[in-house]
Amino acid sequence: TAPRVRAMTVDDVVVRTIGLLALVVVAAGAVWTMVPVENAFGVAFPAAMVGLVLGLVIAFARITNPLLIGAYAVGEGVFIGAISHAFNDMFPGIVMQAVIATVGVFLLMAFLYKSGRIRATPKFVRFMVGALVGAAAVIVINLVITLVTGEATILRDGGPIAIIVSLVFIVIAALSFILSFHEVEEGVRLGLPQKYAWACSFGILVSLIWLYIEMLRLLSYFASE
Repeated sequence: TAPRVRAMTVDDVVVRTIGLLALVVVAAGAVWTMVPVENAFGVAFPAAMVGLVLGLVIAFARITNPLLIGAYAVGEGVFIGAISHAFNDMFPGIVMQAVIATVGVFLLMAFLYKSGRIRATPKFVRFMVGALVGAAAVIVINLVITLVTGEATILRDGGPIAIIVSLVFIVIAALSFILSFHEVEEGVRLGLPQKYAWACSFGILVSLIWLYIEMLRLLSYFASE
């Protein structure tokens, strides 16, 4: 008979998510310590591009390879460390505020999902897919315009529209946790192989990083006024 493949559990996802977060924190801490603040943005941009490419490959190919997902975590850690160092130099204390806000939103969404107040119904899933695709398109188009013109667009210049855009992205990022929690729950219910716990952990990590960056950006808008 064929060998039995162990099914994934919630604990598998938790352990892998913590491990990926540890890679992000270690990489971020190393960059913060070793890279001078004046070079932070120069390090952040290539790291962000590497993370974007790896993230898209992993997401669309549904890759469960822990080495590739770990490489994504390290790349994003380098990006977060560099960008956080730069922002904290301009606005002391902003990084801790962003971290606390991110953790708070994550715990709130976990509570809302666990208590049944928000469920991943088919209608909710369709809405979130559309919202995520739309947000991704806006981010990519905005990035291209910024690279071509060398200036921040109205979506990221710190004005009223930029604040609204960040708030919308924060809401979408927060609600994306519901999709991740539902994916974990369904994976356990269906008895998917243990390797798919990596895919679930990757989804949670992506949402956490996106939420943190948007929190950091939003707080910087208010701090600069």
